Amino acid sequence: MSPWLALLLAWLLAAILMAAGWWWQQRRRNAGIVDVLWSAGLACSALLLAALGRGAAVPRLCLAVLGGAWGARLAWHLWRRVRGGDEDGRYRQLRAHWGDGALRWWLFFQAQAALVVLFALPFLAVAGNPDTRPGWLLGGVLIWLLGVGGEALADAQLALFRADPANLGRTCRDGLWRYSRHPNYFFEWLHWFAYVALARGAPHAWLAWLGPVLMFAFLRWLSGIPWTEAQALRNRGEDYLAYQRSTPMFFPWFPRQPTRSGP
Repeated sequence: MSPWLALLLAWLLAAILMAAGWWWQQRRRNAGIVDVLWSAGLACSALLLAALGRGAAVPRLCLAVLGGAWGARLAWHLWRRVRGGDEDGRYRQLRAHWGDGALRWWLFFQAQAALVVLFALPFLAVAGNPDTRPGWLLGGVLIWLLGVGGEALADAQLALFRADPANLGRTCRDGLWRYSRHPNYFFEWLHWFAYVALARGAPHAWLAWLGPVLMFAFLRWLSGIPWTEAQALRNRGEDYLAYQRSTPMFFPWFPRQPTRSGP
């Protein structure tokens, strides 16, 4: 099958998923489901493009296993937060601005289906890779393990911190959160380099670079860090300001020591 036709099928699947998510949020007034479906849509896209791709069997198998497992883990993690919790602050702000109008939310959800296709382009490159290079394949698997493992560890450390009522109103500085204010975002970004390695030798290998480039742009300037930090400042005030002063924003590094004033 033509890779572009396969990508069209991935978009149709994502559009159907987002239509179901739109209906769900109209009933429950919780747009956080869109993040769950974005992850699930990419997992399905990895499986679909791997199955329909024209490349060698091993890169396609790696894509199916790694891309599918990454998306499924992230979707499940997000679903556990969405199903029993309040609407995420980002979407509460949008709802306060937009209201509950069905058309605006429909367009918003369908825009996320388009983003699924955009982020599936690295998968398209891997699925069309005719070259099986053991070194690059191994490198892709190792990068994936580091990225997804680090993200899962950061998520678990934050969940454990939040589960303690004594930490209400405080900022997590445990584990990986001591070295980055957003270690989950950092390792999510790192994971996308796995597909760059897996696409090495493909006719459209450059498409794989869209993964880390686009993910960094979205996390750093669009839908990730700016929204998360604004909400953290509203909820935790001075404690989060101190955290900002001492802890690197994205790339992990040792925390800065507070400066002393006076003698």
